[in-house]
Amino acid sequence: MLDSLEELLRKIRLGEDSVLELKSVRFRGDAVVGPARNDLADDLTAMANTAGGVCVLGVDDRTREIEGLAIERLDAVERLVREVANDAVKPPLLVTIVRLELPSTTGDMRPVLKVDVPRSPFVHRSPGGYFHRLGSSTRELTPELLARLFQVRSQGLVVRFDEQAVPGTSAADLDVERARRHFPPSDSDETALRKLLLVREVDGALRCTVGGLLLFGRDPQQHLPNARIEAVRYRGVRADANYQIDARSCTGPLEDQIAAATAFVEANMRVGATKKPARADLPQFDMRAVFEAIVNAVVHRDYSIYGSKVRLFVFDDRLELYSPGALPNSVTVDTMAVRQATRNELIVRFLSKTPIARVGVPGRVHFVEARGEGVPLILEAGRRVSGREPLYELFDDELRLTIYGRPFEQGGEETAE
Repeated sequence: MLDSLEELLRKIRLGEDSVLELKSVRFRGDAVVGPARNDLADDLTAMANTAGGVCVLGVDDRTREIEGLAIERLDAVERLVREVANDAVKPPLLVTIVRLELPSTTGDMRPVLKVDVPRSPFVHRSPGGYFHRLGSSTRELTPELLARLFQVRSQGLVVRFDEQAVPGTSAADLDVERARRHFPPSDSDETALRKLLLVREVDGALRCTVGGLLLFGRDPQQHLPNARIEAVRYRGVRADANYQIDARSCTGPLEDQIAAATAFVEANMRVGATKKPARADLPQFDMRAVFEAIVNAVVHRDYSIYGSKVRLFVFDDRLELYSPGALPNSVTVDTMAVRQATRNELIVRFLSKTPIARVGVPGRVHFVEARGEGVPLILEAGRRVSGREPLYELFDDELRLTIYGRPFEQGGEETAE
């Protein structure tokens, strides 16, 4: 990056940005005292965690003056860079250090060190934490952005997002009593948590994995605030706040969210009745299809997308369910009924063994059952109730499912809200 002197000088004249960092170098005797070791580590990791960049040592970042380095001190400055990249940063950074001369404002050529930092396939941590580059500043990554970065970088490393550690958590954030039903009988709690990938050791400390927190967290939204379902009932057929008649934020572990969202639909859907030959209720939706749709939304959503949550809207004529994330692997909207791929394998594995306790869904024992049968069930049951096939649509990084309701205005049914 910035391989030609002309391009490098032009960038220096323009000043620091996302891919350029300028550093003055100060000495006390023969020792380098500036930049501080940890500050340099923060800047180098920020570039590696973003798009890569160049750090030039020997240039004032405020005046952009080429101050230069004494030739006899180049070794000491290079040694500082190597120690920071190899020892202070985890995992170590593979940087390229180049010695070159740049012209000062007086026209004389002065030695500097150019450090090329490539965009890394890994996520790097400096002694100060995890950082990224935002314009000319180095900023600490928020937990949400850090999780997203791990997701993006892990795609090439075959590390699933739901198995990654959540910064700032500990095993105490898990409800071990809830999780214990899945433990091998001979294992201690900590051993079982490790084996089942509900926790991971990071820098000597146990951290909850994303899946562990979502499945068994005491308060998952404390660390993953958007891992929830927002449910709203609207009167009419438009999402208009003036016609909102009920709303609920479904939080807690995933099985609690699924139960709460299913109950919300059941409480808010329209119910009709027929009197021929005997009175019978005619619900607006097939609750098996609704339950399956909600399970799919929370199980297969992309939890790494910052600021996104599952959204559930109930209207007079339909239900809409929005799930964050594009379809995984080679699955398309057209092939969903015949192909299946799992984004969150850890979550799927546990929910396939978690019995349904509070949700009255006929014929279901566990939250996740035979893989690949959920979408066909939704399509068939939805079509049988409404006469219209449910519709899947993909909008950028969000999947929308529309389940149409029973047309009460037809066939002589009486309706009741």
